[in-house]
Amino acid sequence: MFKITPLDNGLENVEGFFCGATNVGMRTKPINPETGSADGDVSFIRSTTPCDIAAVFTSNTFQAAPIKHFKQYPKHFQTDFILINAKNANAMTGEKGVEDIKTIMTVLSNKLAVLNPVMSSTGVIGYRLPVDKIVSAFDALAFDTANSQQTARAIMTTDAFKKEVAYKVELDDGTSFSIAAICKGAGMINPAMATMLCFIITDAAVPKEDMDTLLLDATEGSFNRISVDGDTSTNDTVMLLANKQSGVYNKAAFGEVLNKLMFELAMLVLKDGEGANKLVAFEVKGALSQEEAKKASMALSNSLLVKTALFGEDPNWGRIASTIGASGITCDDATLTIHYDDLLIYSNAFRELDKAREERAYVIMKQPSFKVTCDIGLGNESYTSYGCDLSYEYVKINAEYRT
Repeated sequence: MFKITPLDNGLENVEGFFCGATNVGMRTKPINPETGSADGDVSFIRSTTPCDIAAVFTSNTFQAAPIKHFKQYPKHFQTDFILINAKNANAMTGEKGVEDIKTIMTVLSNKLAVLNPVMSSTGVIGYRLPVDKIVSAFDALAFDTANSQQTARAIMTTDAFKKEVAYKVELDDGTSFSIAAICKGAGMINPAMATMLCFIITDAAVPKEDMDTLLLDATEGSFNRISVDGDTSTNDTVMLLANKQSGVYNKAAFGEVLNKLMFELAMLVLKDGEGANKLVAFEVKGALSQEEAKKASMALSNSLLVKTALFGEDPNWGRIASTIGASGITCDDATLTIHYDDLLIYSNAFRELDKAREERAYVIMKQPSFKVTCDIGLGNESYTSYGCDLSYEYVKINAEYRT
């Protein structure tokens, strides 16, 4: 048995790690209400000792330069430093984009002893990094201090709020380890690795082979199940770093807390979904296979018609049914049932939405979160994905993204 306790101040809780950020002039907004000035645009996470690292990257064919640079290291390399910049994705920049990263890291290594430093970027696609501005950050960053809030805000783009989570895990024998993460993401979110950056650090003595397996499993149960707009970015990244300084590890405990932490962050990303007002779970059950359940569930979380109905709080079950039928899975309108929370919206016996049930449905849809359950009625397999509504604000944010 073990006890999981939430902690304040995010990354600052993990033994042997430092983090921070500074502004080098790439970002002019958002304004931090606590400081009255723009947040940082260059940030770092640093360990005092070498870390094993596991990573999951975007499924987009056009992977950004930071991912290409990462993949040039040997398969089981260790690192002690992550450099992160906002406002520029360094994507679709060709070999020059990778060369720019190497130039930046050479300057960094002349300032600070670093081991196989990696980089992550977020922002506009198609522009090379402002190398001179980024390297100027090395004179301003305090590499021996930790400020999780500052770092979490520095990686934001269209995010409305910072996302950081931390836990302490205490085992039966009295030993403990900590795990913490920061994340950014609000738009271009699709369940094929969402457009987001997530950096997880731990002092647990987790073996490298467990890190790879557990991170993949946790990603499938969290970031791969959410959709804001059905788009998948070039830069999507989840990294897990373990410096093992606690000397403590329990696979069951570590796996559970990693799943919990990443699912919580995924829900924060969805809640922040660029003008989103609703967070909705789409459970498809009674399918002939999990593959078909997943296909239909993800079709629902991606559907623009479903999302706009959520925004309008319109209990039009026709959009749900038509999306399932168009998904290509085996289904039959005579066996299908649809529920909003516990309210039956559609079945073979109740094909027309009567006034009483429609009024109850309106009440459910006005909630900030609820569940849509679709029982295909043909098998035993199920899958749940998560989506949000699509609002006027989403169009405004993305129409003005470069301005």
